Amino acid sequence: MSTLSPFHLAIPVHDLELCRNFYTNILNLEEGRSSSHWVDYNFFGHQLVIHLSDEQKPEAPTNAVDGKAVPVPHFGVVLPWEKFQEFSKLLKSKGINFIIEPYIRFEGLVGEQATMFFKDPSGNALEFKAFKDLSQLFAK
Repeated sequence: MSTLSPFHLAIPVHDLELCRNFYTNILNLEEGRSSSHWVDYNFFGHQLVIHLSDEQKPEAPTNAVDGKAVPVPHFGVVLPWEKFQEFSKLLKSKGINFIIEPYIRFEGLVGEQATMFFKDPSGNALEFKAFKDLSQLFAK
């Protein structure tokens, strides 16, 4: 796999300070530039921006994956296996309310992966995952 370019993602939040606390103190992300209406974060080497928005988010639909109701849309990153284990322990210690608790998906099959889902205080769904064998990321 070639070197990836960082992505940029901007998401709406209904309470900038509540979400700033979540991304800074719960997820432990490094804050970058900010204003009274938005905050940049280093999201595992990518640029995530939370933008204050008055619009209410409708309840997100779900898709069944491996017998679980996966929220759509969602975003996140693929972490190294050990980093995923450390991060999931950190989130559990901080009382994250998981939509899908950390577990191994597709166990014993092509694409076997660790995964977990949760929402930020504005209802944005996040997924973090890891592969023991990263070459399985796009395997069929």
